[in-house]
Amino acid sequence: MLIDQTHRPWLWRSIVILAVCAAVYVPYNHYTLGGARGGTVIGIIYGSLGFGFMIFAGLLSLRKRFPVWRMGRTSSWMRGHLWLGLLSYPIILFHSAFSFGKGTLTWWMMLLFTIVIVSGLIGAAIQHYLPKMMTRQVPYETIYAEIPRIRGQLLDEADVKVAEITGITMNQSVIAAAAGNAGGVIVTTVQMEEQVRDELTRFYSNDLRPYLELEGGKGQAIADRSLSAAMFINVRTRLPEVVHPVISDLESICEEKRQLDRQLNLHRVLHAWLLIHLPLSFALLLMGAVHAVVALRY
Repeated sequence: MLIDQTHRPWLWRSIVILAVCAAVYVPYNHYTLGGARGGTVIGIIYGSLGFGFMIFAGLLSLRKRFPVWRMGRTSSWMRGHLWLGLLSYPIILFHSAFSFGKGTLTWWMMLLFTIVIVSGLIGAAIQHYLPKMMTRQVPYETIYAEIPRIRGQLLDEADVKVAEITGITMNQSVIAAAAGNAGGVIVTTVQMEEQVRDELTRFYSNDLRPYLELEGGKGQAIADRSLSAAMFINVRTRLPEVVHPVISDLESICEEKRQLDRQLNLHRVLHAWLLIHLPLSFALLLMGAVHAVVALRY
């Protein structure tokens, strides 16, 4: 979610609401016997308002789950989720008179609330900056769900190019289809010494192909851009110039795979914070509901 000028109305509304709540709190705390407390009328109003904002923020997940419901734009819900969710924290502090409460439930609830707010702010920062970073670092950015299929296509393309030079098939069915040969027989198009051909085969079999096969390619030396460049330079020095264009194609395939891996990693970072934020948010809402029932009833 990009935090841009569309958030400005939500920001100003949040500031106004917070200013009004603060303006009420000062005399309320000063003139109330024993100071501000959650059980007073104004304290209950603060608590109800803050919990209402928390519920609204929590409804974003329901809105995303049923996008066909005509209940406002998802973008508006996301902006409301951010600003009203953030605003709920100081309002709940007004409700509790800036304490974590005296009971075990309220103490754990406020601790959980603090973690939820902090994780939400971290998530908002990640969602604001990471897409820009992804655009700069991943020029070949593609649809996330298509990454496995595209990775397979890159592997097949590399197999075909290597087989055209060496006559050695890495994936017989794919190469046969690419060559238009039903029998799967690939004819070596470049004549070279067997030792040189074996050098390319070893490089492809031991270094490049395992990297193209694996998601992420962790632990593969060729995954590092500088090491990869050195490895391809070394291969070029051992092969005749006539096959250098194919080596360049293989290097381009390697770079595209590297960018797919980078996009995959950034996408996981983009959503990893939700593993903390979402379950704790639902737990907080449940604890808040229990707290409200207990406080009003007893």
